[in-house]
Amino acid sequence: MDFIEELRWRGMLQDMMPGTEEQLRKESTAGYIGFDPTAASLHIGNLATIMLLVHLQRAGHKPFALVGGATGMIGDPSGRSTEREFLSEETLRRNQEGIRAQLARFLVFDESANSAEMVNNYDWFKGISFLDFLREAGTHLTVNYMVAKDSVKKRLETGLSFTEFSYQLLQGYDFYWLYKNKNVRLQMGGSDQWGNITTGTELIRRKEVGATDHSEEYHAFALTTPLITKSDGTKFGKSARGNVWLDPAMTSPYQFYQFWLHANDSDCPRLIRVFTLLSREEIEELERQHNEAPHLRILQKAIAKDVTIRVHSQAGYELAVKASEVLYGKATIETLRTIQADEFDIIFEGVPQTQITGADLEASKDIVDLLAVATKGEIYASKGEARRAIAQNAVGINKQKINDATLLSEQEWLQSRYLIVSKGKNNHLIKLV
Repeated sequence: MDFIEELRWRGMLQDMMPGTEEQLRKESTAGYIGFDPTAASLHIGNLATIMLLVHLQRAGHKPFALVGGATGMIGDPSGRSTEREFLSEETLRRNQEGIRAQLARFLVFDESANSAEMVNNYDWFKGISFLDFLREAGTHLTVNYMVAKDSVKKRLETGLSFTEFSYQLLQGYDFYWLYKNKNVRLQMGGSDQWGNITTGTELIRRKEVGATDHSEEYHAFALTTPLITKSDGTKFGKSARGNVWLDPAMTSPYQFYQFWLHANDSDCPRLIRVFTLLSREEIEELERQHNEAPHLRILQKAIAKDVTIRVHSQAGYELAVKASEVLYGKATIETLRTIQADEFDIIFEGVPQTQITGADLEASKDIVDLLAVATKGEIYASKGEARRAIAQNAVGINKQKINDATLLSEQEWLQSRYLIVSKGKNNHLIKLV
């Protein structure tokens, strides 16, 4: 496939330097994106740029993923109004390993000519002294050039440390090092990275052909993708809990799946193009079906399925679907019995839970005692309240409506220790400990 054309129809192309398209059509080209390990996991904002590497490789080019073990010690000032807190080397190393593992799920690492590669800029910066770096890189770019970058100009009024000011020079040197040592000709990133990326192309030009050479021949190239925003202009990628992470320990497969499932209809045409690998024909057919029956949320389900499988695996997707059925009232008792003990905590994370002992259960004469007394009022404050709710047909056990004469057998307890109590549309989990 043609890489640039693929990005165009998907709406993933913001800016590119002259000659970029010609270079990519001329020969297989190595390109890279950098990821600073400022958190233990990448998030779905990073996923948009990861998809650039995915499409680059699918088009026959060679992707490099750079983990910023060195630049992560400083932090990129782009898009920030304050300086980042410095992380310890131990935290950075732990973050780097997590990011490496996540990137490996999207790119193909094999023995082929366009196999993906991972590099860490700490490997080349650790051997460069401060004075050597100034001589190697600092002499080639003027302060005027660096100050003109948007990431710097926006911070001059509020304050910018020399540490953050130097970030673009470090990133520029990354590109130069990869250009010289790995034959990398292209750097990509989000549109907010244009200034940092072009610093790299300028450093390469000046070091390779000299500051006085103003020929139109470019040796290195730059390409950016638009930042993802919602249709109302607000930032994309956050839920009520904060960032939506790619690490299942930080955002469970269920929460991840639900984030996409609740996307606005107006956002879906862009999201499905940026975040999935579905073809243009498949997407247009899904959009036609969605427009005919918007209430079925066909686009949301297609996005949620595709992205959840690639981030969390087929098993993670199936667990997320099962959790949705359980929590939103569509599950049958047969579905509930298939939930494994270790899945309950994942599915019911964030759902109110109450633990009771065997003695509490034995002391309960009936279902009303269980819901109001054994649970110490955490589900219903009194027996009277529990009876009224049951009489109004508003209470269910394991998704089945009950009456006050209902008796619970040992078989009713899922995995011998869980009961799902439905209070109207809300759920409460009882755990027998």
